Amino acid sequence: MIRQLGGVTVLVLGSALTACGPDGAGSAEGGGNRTLDVLAASSLTETFGTLADTFEDQHPGVDVRLVLESSTTLANQVDEGAPADVLATADEASMQLVLDAGNAEDAEPFATNELVLVTPADNPAGIRSLADLDDADVAFVACVETAPCGALAEQLLAENEVMNDPRSLEVDVKAVLAKVTSGEADAGLVYASDARAAGTDVVTLPVPGSGQARNSYLVAVVDQADDAALARDWVDLVLSSKGQQVLGEAGFGPAERSGSR
Repeated sequence: MIRQLGGVTVLVLGSALTACGPDGAGSAEGGGNRTLDVLAASSLTETFGTLADTFEDQHPGVDVRLVLESSTTLANQVDEGAPADVLATADEASMQLVLDAGNAEDAEPFATNELVLVTPADNPAGIRSLADLDDADVAFVACVETAPCGALAEQLLAENEVMNDPRSLEVDVKAVLAKVTSGEADAGLVYASDARAAGTDVVTLPVPGSGQARNSYLVAVVDQADDAALARDWVDLVLSSKGQQVLGEAGFGPAERSGSR
């Protein structure tokens, strides 16, 4: 079930099925209607929704509540004491806010993502490449610069010498995608995983240099977690072969590991 709370997407899933297996299996015992609050970047909506079903199958009596928003917004919410057991961000900078505040002790990379250009399926503006965004008649959208997708878009637009500004800046990547699929924008800069999730609703075009400017996704158990063992089970599932398969099939790249964080 998806709810909107103050502009934040909250996906609540609940089931109680079989005991957990060895791959991503949980260590927490007992039942009794517990809730695991997972704050995650909006680009993880589909994949974490799938993993939430798996997690609930493995943990009878546990409901996963996914709060989906821009990574920076979620990091700030954690630092302000919002209910949270796990945080998953679409960049290192957002996670670092929480680490620097002492609200998590460690964060682990679990995926990467790169930016692509999407147009509506009928591509009414006839866009063929990123350079076409410099046409004065083309209305394109991107994320706000404070969101990881926006910071990446700003970088790649500058590197490719696109001089036109986006027609609007959206709160997160899902809002950018919605502008494109609804026909309100001629094009938008989104993650490859979001373009794949949109399927035939969009035409996907490459962004030069995006393969060398991927965002790294990080996940951490936050210090205010009600049940740190249960939260760790979620992290283990994301890092497991099952979790990595779900992410890979959705268009995410493998994690880039360069030492402890």
